[in-house]
Amino acid sequence: MTAADILKEIKNRKFKPIYLLHGEESYYIDLIADALENTILTEAERGFNMSIFYGKDTDPVNVLNAAKRFPMMSDYQVIMVKEAQDLKFDKIADAFQAYCEKPLQSTVLILCHKYSKFDKRKKVYKTIEKSGLVFESATIYENKVPGWIDEFVRARGYHINPKASQLLAEYLGNDLGKIANEVEKLMLNVTQGQEIGTKEIQDNIGISKEYNVFELQNALGRKDVLKANQIINYFEANPKSNPLVLVMGNLYTYFSKILKYHYLQDKGEAAKVLGVNPYFVKDYELAARNYSWAKVFEIISLLREYDAKSKGVDSTGNTNDGDLMKELVWKIVH
Repeated sequence: MTAADILKEIKNRKFKPIYLLHGEESYYIDLIADALENTILTEAERGFNMSIFYGKDTDPVNVLNAAKRFPMMSDYQVIMVKEAQDLKFDKIADAFQAYCEKPLQSTVLILCHKYSKFDKRKKVYKTIEKSGLVFESATIYENKVPGWIDEFVRARGYHINPKASQLLAEYLGNDLGKIANEVEKLMLNVTQGQEIGTKEIQDNIGISKEYNVFELQNALGRKDVLKANQIINYFEANPKSNPLVLVMGNLYTYFSKILKYHYLQDKGEAAKVLGVNPYFVKDYELAARNYSWAKVFEIISLLREYDAKSKGVDSTGNTNDGDLMKELVWKIVH
């Protein structure tokens, strides 16, 4: 089941006796757990029927004993274990296995196992799959983030243009919780139905619509040396907003996609293979014309070299990040 399917079931008050929510991406774990916490019980019922435990501070015996209780003046009781990855389940492995095989139907046990996957080899994992629900919240690939932003915004009655969603993705990475928080704040200041563009992002989030990694990529793709250097100068003046490690990572991804474009047999499949919005394919086509496949290999090697230099490896003198980027840009476009 997808997160949307689970949320729909919760809204329709179709609950499972056990939820194992696990994975490296915490956003959906929190989203589902919050929906369960706010839907199953009324405000009046929570006082007697809601128990929240934290894995690091909890004896698993207490969780199991709580799960075996019956609710008071309610159809359900909710037992939520936050940071379940730190709960010592092995201490009560047999007893917990026995409970999961025949869980109390009036208890909703929610296990929030964050930042890592639950061990699928364990017998209890298969048992929970049968008697309850297991949901893995996997890390989203970076090339999928712009599409995720589009869907997130559209579901709330707004629209964002491709350039703006790409810009957000470049700067916020693939931490969905962070992205959702920033976009929610952004939508508070934009009229519903209005298209969210780079101007709205600059005004409300503080990312420059003109001087950012996305525009640096475009400038390099066009071999616009003046614009590329203007952006680097801006980065040098605003290092906290534009850390070199972020810039290097994005440029590496960008030129890797250009290399992929070179080797594409069917250029019509470019958007799908590169994992970009079709709107941007023309930019990769232009960059591929400006940089041969051999030059792209050289650039990728340069990026690795200068990334190492920025970390003090094989560097000479006290060259700062700004100087390194200017030197790198010159070598890329020549």
